[in-house]
Amino acid sequence: MFDELTKKDIADMQKEIEERIKLREGFHDDIVMAKSYGDLSENAEYHEAKRSKNKNEGRIRYLRNMIKTAKIINEDEQGADNIVGYFDKVTLLFEDDDEEEIVTVSTKMRIDATKGIISKESPLGSAIFGKKLGDRVFVDVSADVKYYVTIKHIEKGNNADIPLNKY
Repeated sequence: MFDELTKKDIADMQKEIEERIKLREGFHDDIVMAKSYGDLSENAEYHEAKRSKNKNEGRIRYLRNMIKTAKIINEDEQGADNIVGYFDKVTLLFEDDDEEEIVTVSTKMRIDATKGIISKESPLGSAIFGKKLGDRVFVDVSADVKYYVTIKHIEKGNNADIPLNKY
């Protein structure tokens, strides 16, 4: 399965790759410095420098792979104002609790559940994506968790204000 990314997602990811490539020399210098402290088996600075370098390289590989395998979505083709699309803020009524919640449907590279930014691939995101204002939608999370939501309001959005996830 391909990850869906916007052109802005890819541009932001390429920018992060460039920034991380610039960090490589610093990581190399840290490793050389830590090696000079002596015995590597008990050298915490050396192991931390290697861990940081490897984390950086892993992130570069991850981002490059995401770009290489991405399916580009055109966020300009969001559809009608009354249909849930990418980056829309959606007010939902959770029927079981009789409470409203606002979520933003995003790509996987920008999710942040603490801020109400959910992925289109999540159970809730996939249930409401493409649905219309006023639709009652069944959300199937697991064998034990199922519920209905009603789409109360849709505010069209864009991804300009949602940063890429870092690690």
